[in-house]
Amino acid sequence: MSTEALHGHAEVITTHEVHHDEHHGHHHQETFITKYVFSQDHKMIAKQFLITGMIWAIIGGLFSVLFRLQLGYPDQTFPILEDLLGKWAKGGKLQPEFYYALVTMHGTVLVFFVLTAGLSGTFSNFLIPLQVGARDMASPFMNMLSYWFFFLASVVMVSSLFVQTGPASGGWTSYPPLSALGDASEGSKIGMDLWLISMALFVVSSLLGGLNYISTILNMRTKGMSMTRMPLTIWAFFFTAVLGVLSFPVLFSGFILLLFDRHAGTSFYLSDIFVASTQKALPNEGGSAILYQHLFWFLGHPEVYIILLPAMGMVSEIMSTNARKPIFGYMAMLGSLFAIAVLAFLVWAHHMFVTGLNPFLGSFFVLLTLLIAVPSAIKVFNWLTTLWRGNLRFTPGMLFSIGFVSLFISGGLTGIFLGNSTLDIHLHDTYFVIAHFHIVMGVASFFGMFAGVYHWFPKMYGRYMNNTLAYIHFWITLVGAYLIFWPMHYEGLAGMPRRYLDFSGWASFNQFGGLNKFISIVTMIVFAVQLLFVFNFIYSIFKGRRVRTQNPWGSTTLEWTTPIRPGHGNWDGEIPEVHRWPYDYGKDGREFIPQTEPVGANESAH
Repeated sequence: MSTEALHGHAEVITTHEVHHDEHHGHHHQETFITKYVFSQDHKMIAKQFLITGMIWAIIGGLFSVLFRLQLGYPDQTFPILEDLLGKWAKGGKLQPEFYYALVTMHGTVLVFFVLTAGLSGTFSNFLIPLQVGARDMASPFMNMLSYWFFFLASVVMVSSLFVQTGPASGGWTSYPPLSALGDASEGSKIGMDLWLISMALFVVSSLLGGLNYISTILNMRTKGMSMTRMPLTIWAFFFTAVLGVLSFPVLFSGFILLLFDRHAGTSFYLSDIFVASTQKALPNEGGSAILYQHLFWFLGHPEVYIILLPAMGMVSEIMSTNARKPIFGYMAMLGSLFAIAVLAFLVWAHHMFVTGLNPFLGSFFVLLTLLIAVPSAIKVFNWLTTLWRGNLRFTPGMLFSIGFVSLFISGGLTGIFLGNSTLDIHLHDTYFVIAHFHIVMGVASFFGMFAGVYHWFPKMYGRYMNNTLAYIHFWITLVGAYLIFWPMHYEGLAGMPRRYLDFSGWASFNQFGGLNKFISIVTMIVFAVQLLFVFNFIYSIFKGRRVRTQNPWGSTTLEWTTPIRPGHGNWDGEIPEVHRWPYDYGKDGREFIPQTEPVGANESAH
């Protein structure tokens, strides 16, 4: 190791070198199990998260197709449903209790298993060591455990689909008393227990991952990689991990108390309950279902940003690379990330405006909720000014990044309505809420995820994905997303409640029958196009066009200084040293200047 490398970074460099020696020492002994199954290489673990997340996305998407079929065609029967689902679709129609279970599982799977584990687990794992200049994560073993806890949570959640009484059906938030009383419904029995156990395992996975990401970013950066020279992706993953580590334990405690209420006779959430089916009053007193809501939303609102921040970071990186321009306002972007992370913890009760919350307290949460629009707006203006007069390359990753910004703006604006406690009384639990959070959090985050997959696929697999299929995927998904969710705002303004399986009997809502049918048809088309993406992904791993150059996008960041297919340890020789910030595009007559290039004598350092 050179004396320069030792200077001031002794511990970090030593750690890197130990990993490097291990890599060389054990390379020939790797078996299929150690390389692909119980791998401790952050890149392989990222792929495991990604592929598991994609499987879950197909399952969660399929659930939405099933219940959209019911909503679009409430009077029709589909015999194939009975063949597929048995007693849950007697006579070819979804049973009401199963409809609710589908809605519950759809929300749970996509929010937690796809957009939290699939997005954060994949890209935090893949990019943190590569972009900060580390051989691997701070604890590769803990990293491996993080994936396997997620896998275990997945197995438990899938198994709940096959129990006699059916999966959990208390909504994806699982509010008591529906979730706290086994007698409340079929979906409140063993399915709910499995849901709670699965989610507890999921929280353990998230905490193991989050602690690892934070440790790696703080302790394992290469020489010269100061905090202000880190790409915005790394800052976004850092704040995401901090949010998760601080908020997930609160949710975990909420679940544990719920299990106690279900099986240990406690009354944390139950009070004065009379069960009509058994004709008896339960002995519970003193509990409050509102306590659960506080515990759930204390995670639930940071969760929105645990999902959104990684997408924001990746979009910033991909836009700057493909606009051939420095990111506009690096420090402002950083400040807004920090502000969002802080405010995310202070707004949870805006989900609870209709619970009988004190109006004065409500006004405090209204103010904080509207304040979060300020850092969000800063980010939007900075993205738009990064694009402004840039030399734009419309790669699939770039298109999905621009799509993300579009969705973030249009979905975010409707949040201003819901952040107002007076308006929220009318709009709460209507289709307006569904439209808002699906656009701003669901679809937008998916666009960030797709952008990341298309952009970093060459580094993951050494091949390119098919561009023609990618462009088809982008346009149909973008137009489809707006056609599905934009009309729902109007249904919500008319007061149409969510989670009902049939509106045809209501004089006030049966006017939307044709619109619901339209939304359902578009949903099926968009779902089919996601299968095209999955085909493109799997086909390209084996048959895609090979990457011939080390830095195909002409990017400045460190991951493109590794070999085309980096081994365990990432760099063959010493880890490169960083001399500049990560956004030197279009400077001094050059298209881009890598972070590893020393600052010239006549050059202004950033």
